[in-house]
Amino acid sequence: FCMVNDGKEAVDIVTTRHFDIVLMDMQMPIMDGVSAAIEMRKNPALNDLPIIAMTANALSQDKDKCLEAGMNDYLAKPIYPDDLYQALLKWISPIKIGKKHENSSI
Repeated sequence: FCMVNDGKEAVDIVTTRHFDIVLMDMQMPIMDGVSAAIEMRKNPALNDLPIIAMTANALSQDKDKCLEAGMNDYLAKPIYPDDLYQALLKWISPIKIGKKHENSSI
């Protein structure tokens, strides 16, 4: 698990550590989530990294913008636990208990 302060930090950290998924806020300082997703997708090593937008921007054009930037999914705030759980199950595989695995998400 890792939490960052802005989109640039998110881009920097996914290139240095392994993550199973990125939960991306659209509105962040320095670099917004859409720009960060575009930057991440420029790196071929990150093509399979699921990115889920989490945003208060709930209009259909906001969702389209996220998907066009290379994000895999979109959750509008408020985030309901069941919706988040379903999105996580959709994009990452559960690990077996006892298997050595880094807990990895942003």
